[in-house]
Amino acid sequence: MRTVDVAPLTEIVKVTGAAAVVLALFVSAWSLAADPSSIAVRYWNRYTTALEQRLRPMFNFTPGRHIAFGQCVVAFLIVTLHVVVTVELWWALMVLVAAAPMMWIEIQRRKRVELIEEQLDNFVLALANALKTTPSIGSAFNSVAVVIQDPIKQEVELAIKEMKVGSTLDQSLLHMAARVRSRQLDSALSAILIGRQVGGNLPKVLETTASSLREMRRLEGVVRTKTAEGRMQLWVIGALPAVIIVGLNFMWPGYFTPLQQSLMGYIIIFASVACWVVALVLARKVLAVDM
Repeated sequence: MRTVDVAPLTEIVKVTGAAAVVLALFVSAWSLAADPSSIAVRYWNRYTTALEQRLRPMFNFTPGRHIAFGQCVVAFLIVTLHVVVTVELWWALMVLVAAAPMMWIEIQRRKRVELIEEQLDNFVLALANALKTTPSIGSAFNSVAVVIQDPIKQEVELAIKEMKVGSTLDQSLLHMAARVRSRQLDSALSAILIGRQVGGNLPKVLETTASSLREMRRLEGVVRTKTAEGRMQLWVIGALPAVIIVGLNFMWPGYFTPLQQSLMGYIIIFASVACWVVALVLARKVLAVDM
């Protein structure tokens, strides 16, 4: 009796099914995008606008639709790959793709704020020296903008442009503080605004402010060095449960399957995740030294 090899037929059916799923996803996405009043288009516009609003204060003018389109392409590839070869934890990859742009933007914002804070004492000192030669703060800002570097130069130039189109100095500096969201910059700009309103020797006030900012940055560096070991322990403790779960599931496939077969198992999973999150939050609060 002849035996029929069904392996090629199985592969053909599998590839055909994957192609049908891909085609269905493409047609569904196309139909939703073709209707301007659909809920998908409204959320798309809202999301791309939110991305652009977060990028604009960093002088990054990348269109939000480009980032969102890249996310859709990556998510589509993950789903297609999961249908074809069954990718483990594909849903975690989807969550990562969804959250990656906002996380990247926040990381870039913090890096930019750190650069601005590093340049801040030099900027304040240069402004104090400029005020010794000109009594106008606007003229002093114009002269300082030539000698400073990005990213604080971008903020100063934008403040100068706002003053040229009708904004007051106070409004321009408040807008700068709102864009950057740095406590040290708020202190420096407050010194400028208060010194301008109450009068007195503003260059001397700014020189003292620059010295204070320099000392604050030095102390923050000392605190950061002292807490570096604790932060490393926090990273290890935070990553250890995931490493253990992946390792046990790799060595003994199905090791955690019983937890997914009953209500009590899901309760245990939820309680464990909640305790892990609470532990991370408490550890961060302990390491967050308020300067």
